[in-house]
Amino acid sequence: MRWSRVPHGRADGGHRDLGALLNSLRAGVLGANDGIVSTAALVVGVAGATPHRNALLVAGVAGTLAGALSMAAGEYVSVSTQRDTERAAIRREQRELDEDPEGELAELTQLYRERGLSEALSRRVARELTDRDALRAHTEMELGLGRYRVTPWPAALSSLLSFVLGALVPLTAMLLSPDSWRLAVTVCAVLGATAALGAVSAGLGGAAPLRAAVRCVIGGTFAMLVTYVVGSVLGVAMGL
Repeated sequence: MRWSRVPHGRADGGHRDLGALLNSLRAGVLGANDGIVSTAALVVGVAGATPHRNALLVAGVAGTLAGALSMAAGEYVSVSTQRDTERAAIRREQRELDEDPEGELAELTQLYRERGLSEALSRRVARELTDRDALRAHTEMELGLGRYRVTPWPAALSSLLSFVLGALVPLTAMLLSPDSWRLAVTVCAVLGATAALGAVSAGLGGAAPLRAAVRCVIGGTFAMLVTYVVGSVLGVAMGL
């Protein structure tokens, strides 16, 4: 038995829409955070080596493009691999249902028994779900796969766009602020943006916003500090 289509407007469709939204949000938050921190670390490192605004612009734009494309490609490959694995597991489950339906029914019954249902109720539930949609019943119970399936293109596009938007924070701060305030403005802008992003992402998942914000601030500070020190040392060594 194959997956049944869900009519438009049913609650199942709402669950799939929520799953797609959460998938895009996850990729978007990761991309934005990476865009902010990696681009900030890059331009701060270059600023440690040379004060020239053109060098900062070239490094920032190149880093933004490279990072955004890399994030998108990585997200696409990762999600595609997950999707292929899920599809292979579903095909294997369908083959087992075709070859040994009674054995699969007994296996599903046992799974409900392990969840705490009585023998009679487990068999009844397993039989009714099998009669309605055997493949769905087995993939949800045995494999832990719901009706929502990850999709690579939305995740990749979300990562790319969010990376670019995140990268605009340090780029704008670095390029538009006065020379004497460049580093201070950039650091403040980056730490504020990462803290806000951490708090928002934690809030979406029901976690503690403050703890997530502090983690993001510590990570961003460490990345910028390391690259600034390395850039300063290289700048002195190369006479920039």
